[in-house]
Amino acid sequence: MEYDWDTIIIGGGPAGSTVARYAAEGGAKVLVIDRRRIIGTPLQCGELVPSNLQLKNLCPDVPDIDELFRTPDEAISRETKTMGLVAPSGKKLIYPFEGQILHRPIHDQKLVEIAKISGAEFLTEARVNDIDGHNIILRNGERISAKVIVGCGGPHDPLRKKFWKEKSLNIAVNFILIDGDFDNRVDLYFGSTAPGGYAWMIPKDGGANIGIGIQTRFSKDKSLNGMANDFFDQFDGEVTYKGGGVLPMSGSISNFTKEHYILVGDAAGMVLPSNGAGITTAMIGGRIAGQVIAEHVRDGISLDQYQIRWNKQMGKVMKYSKRGMSWGNLMFRSPDWLVNTGFNSMTKPLIWRAITCRPMFGLF
Repeated sequence: MEYDWDTIIIGGGPAGSTVARYAAEGGAKVLVIDRRRIIGTPLQCGELVPSNLQLKNLCPDVPDIDELFRTPDEAISRETKTMGLVAPSGKKLIYPFEGQILHRPIHDQKLVEIAKISGAEFLTEARVNDIDGHNIILRNGERISAKVIVGCGGPHDPLRKKFWKEKSLNIAVNFILIDGDFDNRVDLYFGSTAPGGYAWMIPKDGGANIGIGIQTRFSKDKSLNGMANDFFDQFDGEVTYKGGGVLPMSGSISNFTKEHYILVGDAAGMVLPSNGAGITTAMIGGRIAGQVIAEHVRDGISLDQYQIRWNKQMGKVMKYSKRGMSWGNLMFRSPDWLVNTGFNSMTKPLIWRAITCRPMFGLF
């Protein structure tokens, strides 16, 4: 059969643009469809990513990290060397952590540019109404066909919604951008401040990204908006932006592929449950998916290679992250006094191992 495109990608964020980049580099004819006029807006996250050096330590089985992550200087707002984990009492456990705080809209737009340079095409301000076989049906009635259809549209991706029944734990998130002078350290807050999740203060150039994510089942009927406002009131400065969304925090789903359909990024649950990291994992998955799609179109290899390669590169990290989230759920059910007690010099290395997706006791 002949198709309009080798692959159509729904969603042009970090996952979709990275799939597009590598599929196009491999010779595939690629179209990305996104409902936004400018990809990268509106802002939807805390904007923190590990440095390439830090990521090499966190994900040792991922090859060629410097080739994948080429963040330009103009997309970096600030860099940090430390991270603080804050107990309800205010006590902080301080850890070395090399991270970059992004200008996320600029970052995502640069990924689009790289994908276009590689040969991918983008159709913006276009909404997917349905998927039927190899056809995408747009809201305006247009039908576009592809050999492979990729869902990169986040937790509510239309491809996942129609063809995958697997449920994910979605954590509700509210955040603000605020002007001011903030310490050059990322702080994560735990306990009743953010039941079932955590709150954050991520410093930026001339301000900060401050947010909170919760599991409503642990919030004791308190609303996210109310808890967010209580947390935001702790910080002085003029609010310049308010945003929100959801994060899938169950870890990667059991099966990324179904016939000629595949999911990548948040749509596939590629968010590390123990720390909420999703940008870098989406790009790691996007590179694998794009390469496999190109090989599928060119050489006929099975799309199942996508999940096989993901498991080889990220399987251990995701397993330990899910395990860390399980340990965290015990803490989420605990009163603040017990969480305070758990933040001490003896538990400090264990907490960090859970956050950074390592085996808790260094054994398996």
